Amino acid sequence: MALADLSSVRLLIVGDVMLDRYWFGDVSRISPEAPVPVVKVERCEERPGGAANVARNAAALGARVALLSLVGRDEAGERLARLVSDGGIDASLHVDETVSTTVKLRVIGRQQQLLRIDFEDRPSHEALRAKLGDFARRLPVCDAVVFSDYGKGCLARIGEMIQLAREAGKIVLVDPKGDDYSAYAGATVITPNRSEMREVAGRWKDEADLERRAAELRARLNLAALLVTRSEEGMSLFLPGRTIHEKAVAREVFDVSGAGDTVIATLAAMLAHGAGWERAIHAANIAAGIVVGKLGTAVVSREELAALI
Repeated sequence: MALADLSSVRLLIVGDVMLDRYWFGDVSRISPEAPVPVVKVERCEERPGGAANVARNAAALGARVALLSLVGRDEAGERLARLVSDGGIDASLHVDETVSTTVKLRVIGRQQQLLRIDFEDRPSHEALRAKLGDFARRLPVCDAVVFSDYGKGCLARIGEMIQLAREAGKIVLVDPKGDDYSAYAGATVITPNRSEMREVAGRWKDEADLERRAAELRARLNLAALLVTRSEEGMSLFLPGRTIHEKAVAREVFDVSGAGDTVIATLAAMLAHGAGWERAIHAANIAAGIVVGKLGTAVVSREELAALI
């Protein structure tokens, strides 16, 4: 199957954004102060993370993307806004004076992550109300809505937003967080990974048990589908009366961070273009196989995906 031209697809991405910072360096000795490696930093990189990485992945596939989120009034928020704008994304990053922009700082030595330092706050109710109004204004001009929940508080009113989106006839995709998915009820599809699925549905003893638990969760939340990404086991899409399995694309796994962002961005773009479930998850599975071979939060270009499809 050839990859469709996705330039007509319009996606609205809503969720927790963050600035991913990477400090790369050489490790040649252990600190005399404590039994830890000393990293001599030689290079720094900054990339959009969280929902901003979802938006970046969708844009890399050729879709027209709008991003709605919250940042603080600080250097990190300004830097994130510039990076998102440079990626061709139409962003509404509401400034919340009461918080700092979420930053994840990773220290990399010898191509291995040695340390991650997080800076984060929860947004105010006033900022969330303003974002909800912006969401309602942007909704009519999109084909699908993606909610990227990283548990940072930006999606505290997701139930209202899902209801508005479904009333408007939009496809709704959710990358979930936590052990209570009730707020995601009514979405078209949610995309937990294997460990997230276990957290909310319990451990399964075999494939039949997984299918039963998935069916119960899908019915309870009134979802059209449930997609579970399963690392080396590929991914499984649970639909009413049937299940579609995609085997993992065999390649060296370098870094799984951000792979879920790539999966939901690809799935959203394909579904919004009119692809069926089989074609959509096939493309998402191939995209995941590409991105895990890259370091850090990365994207899959349309050309990379088209070459393998």
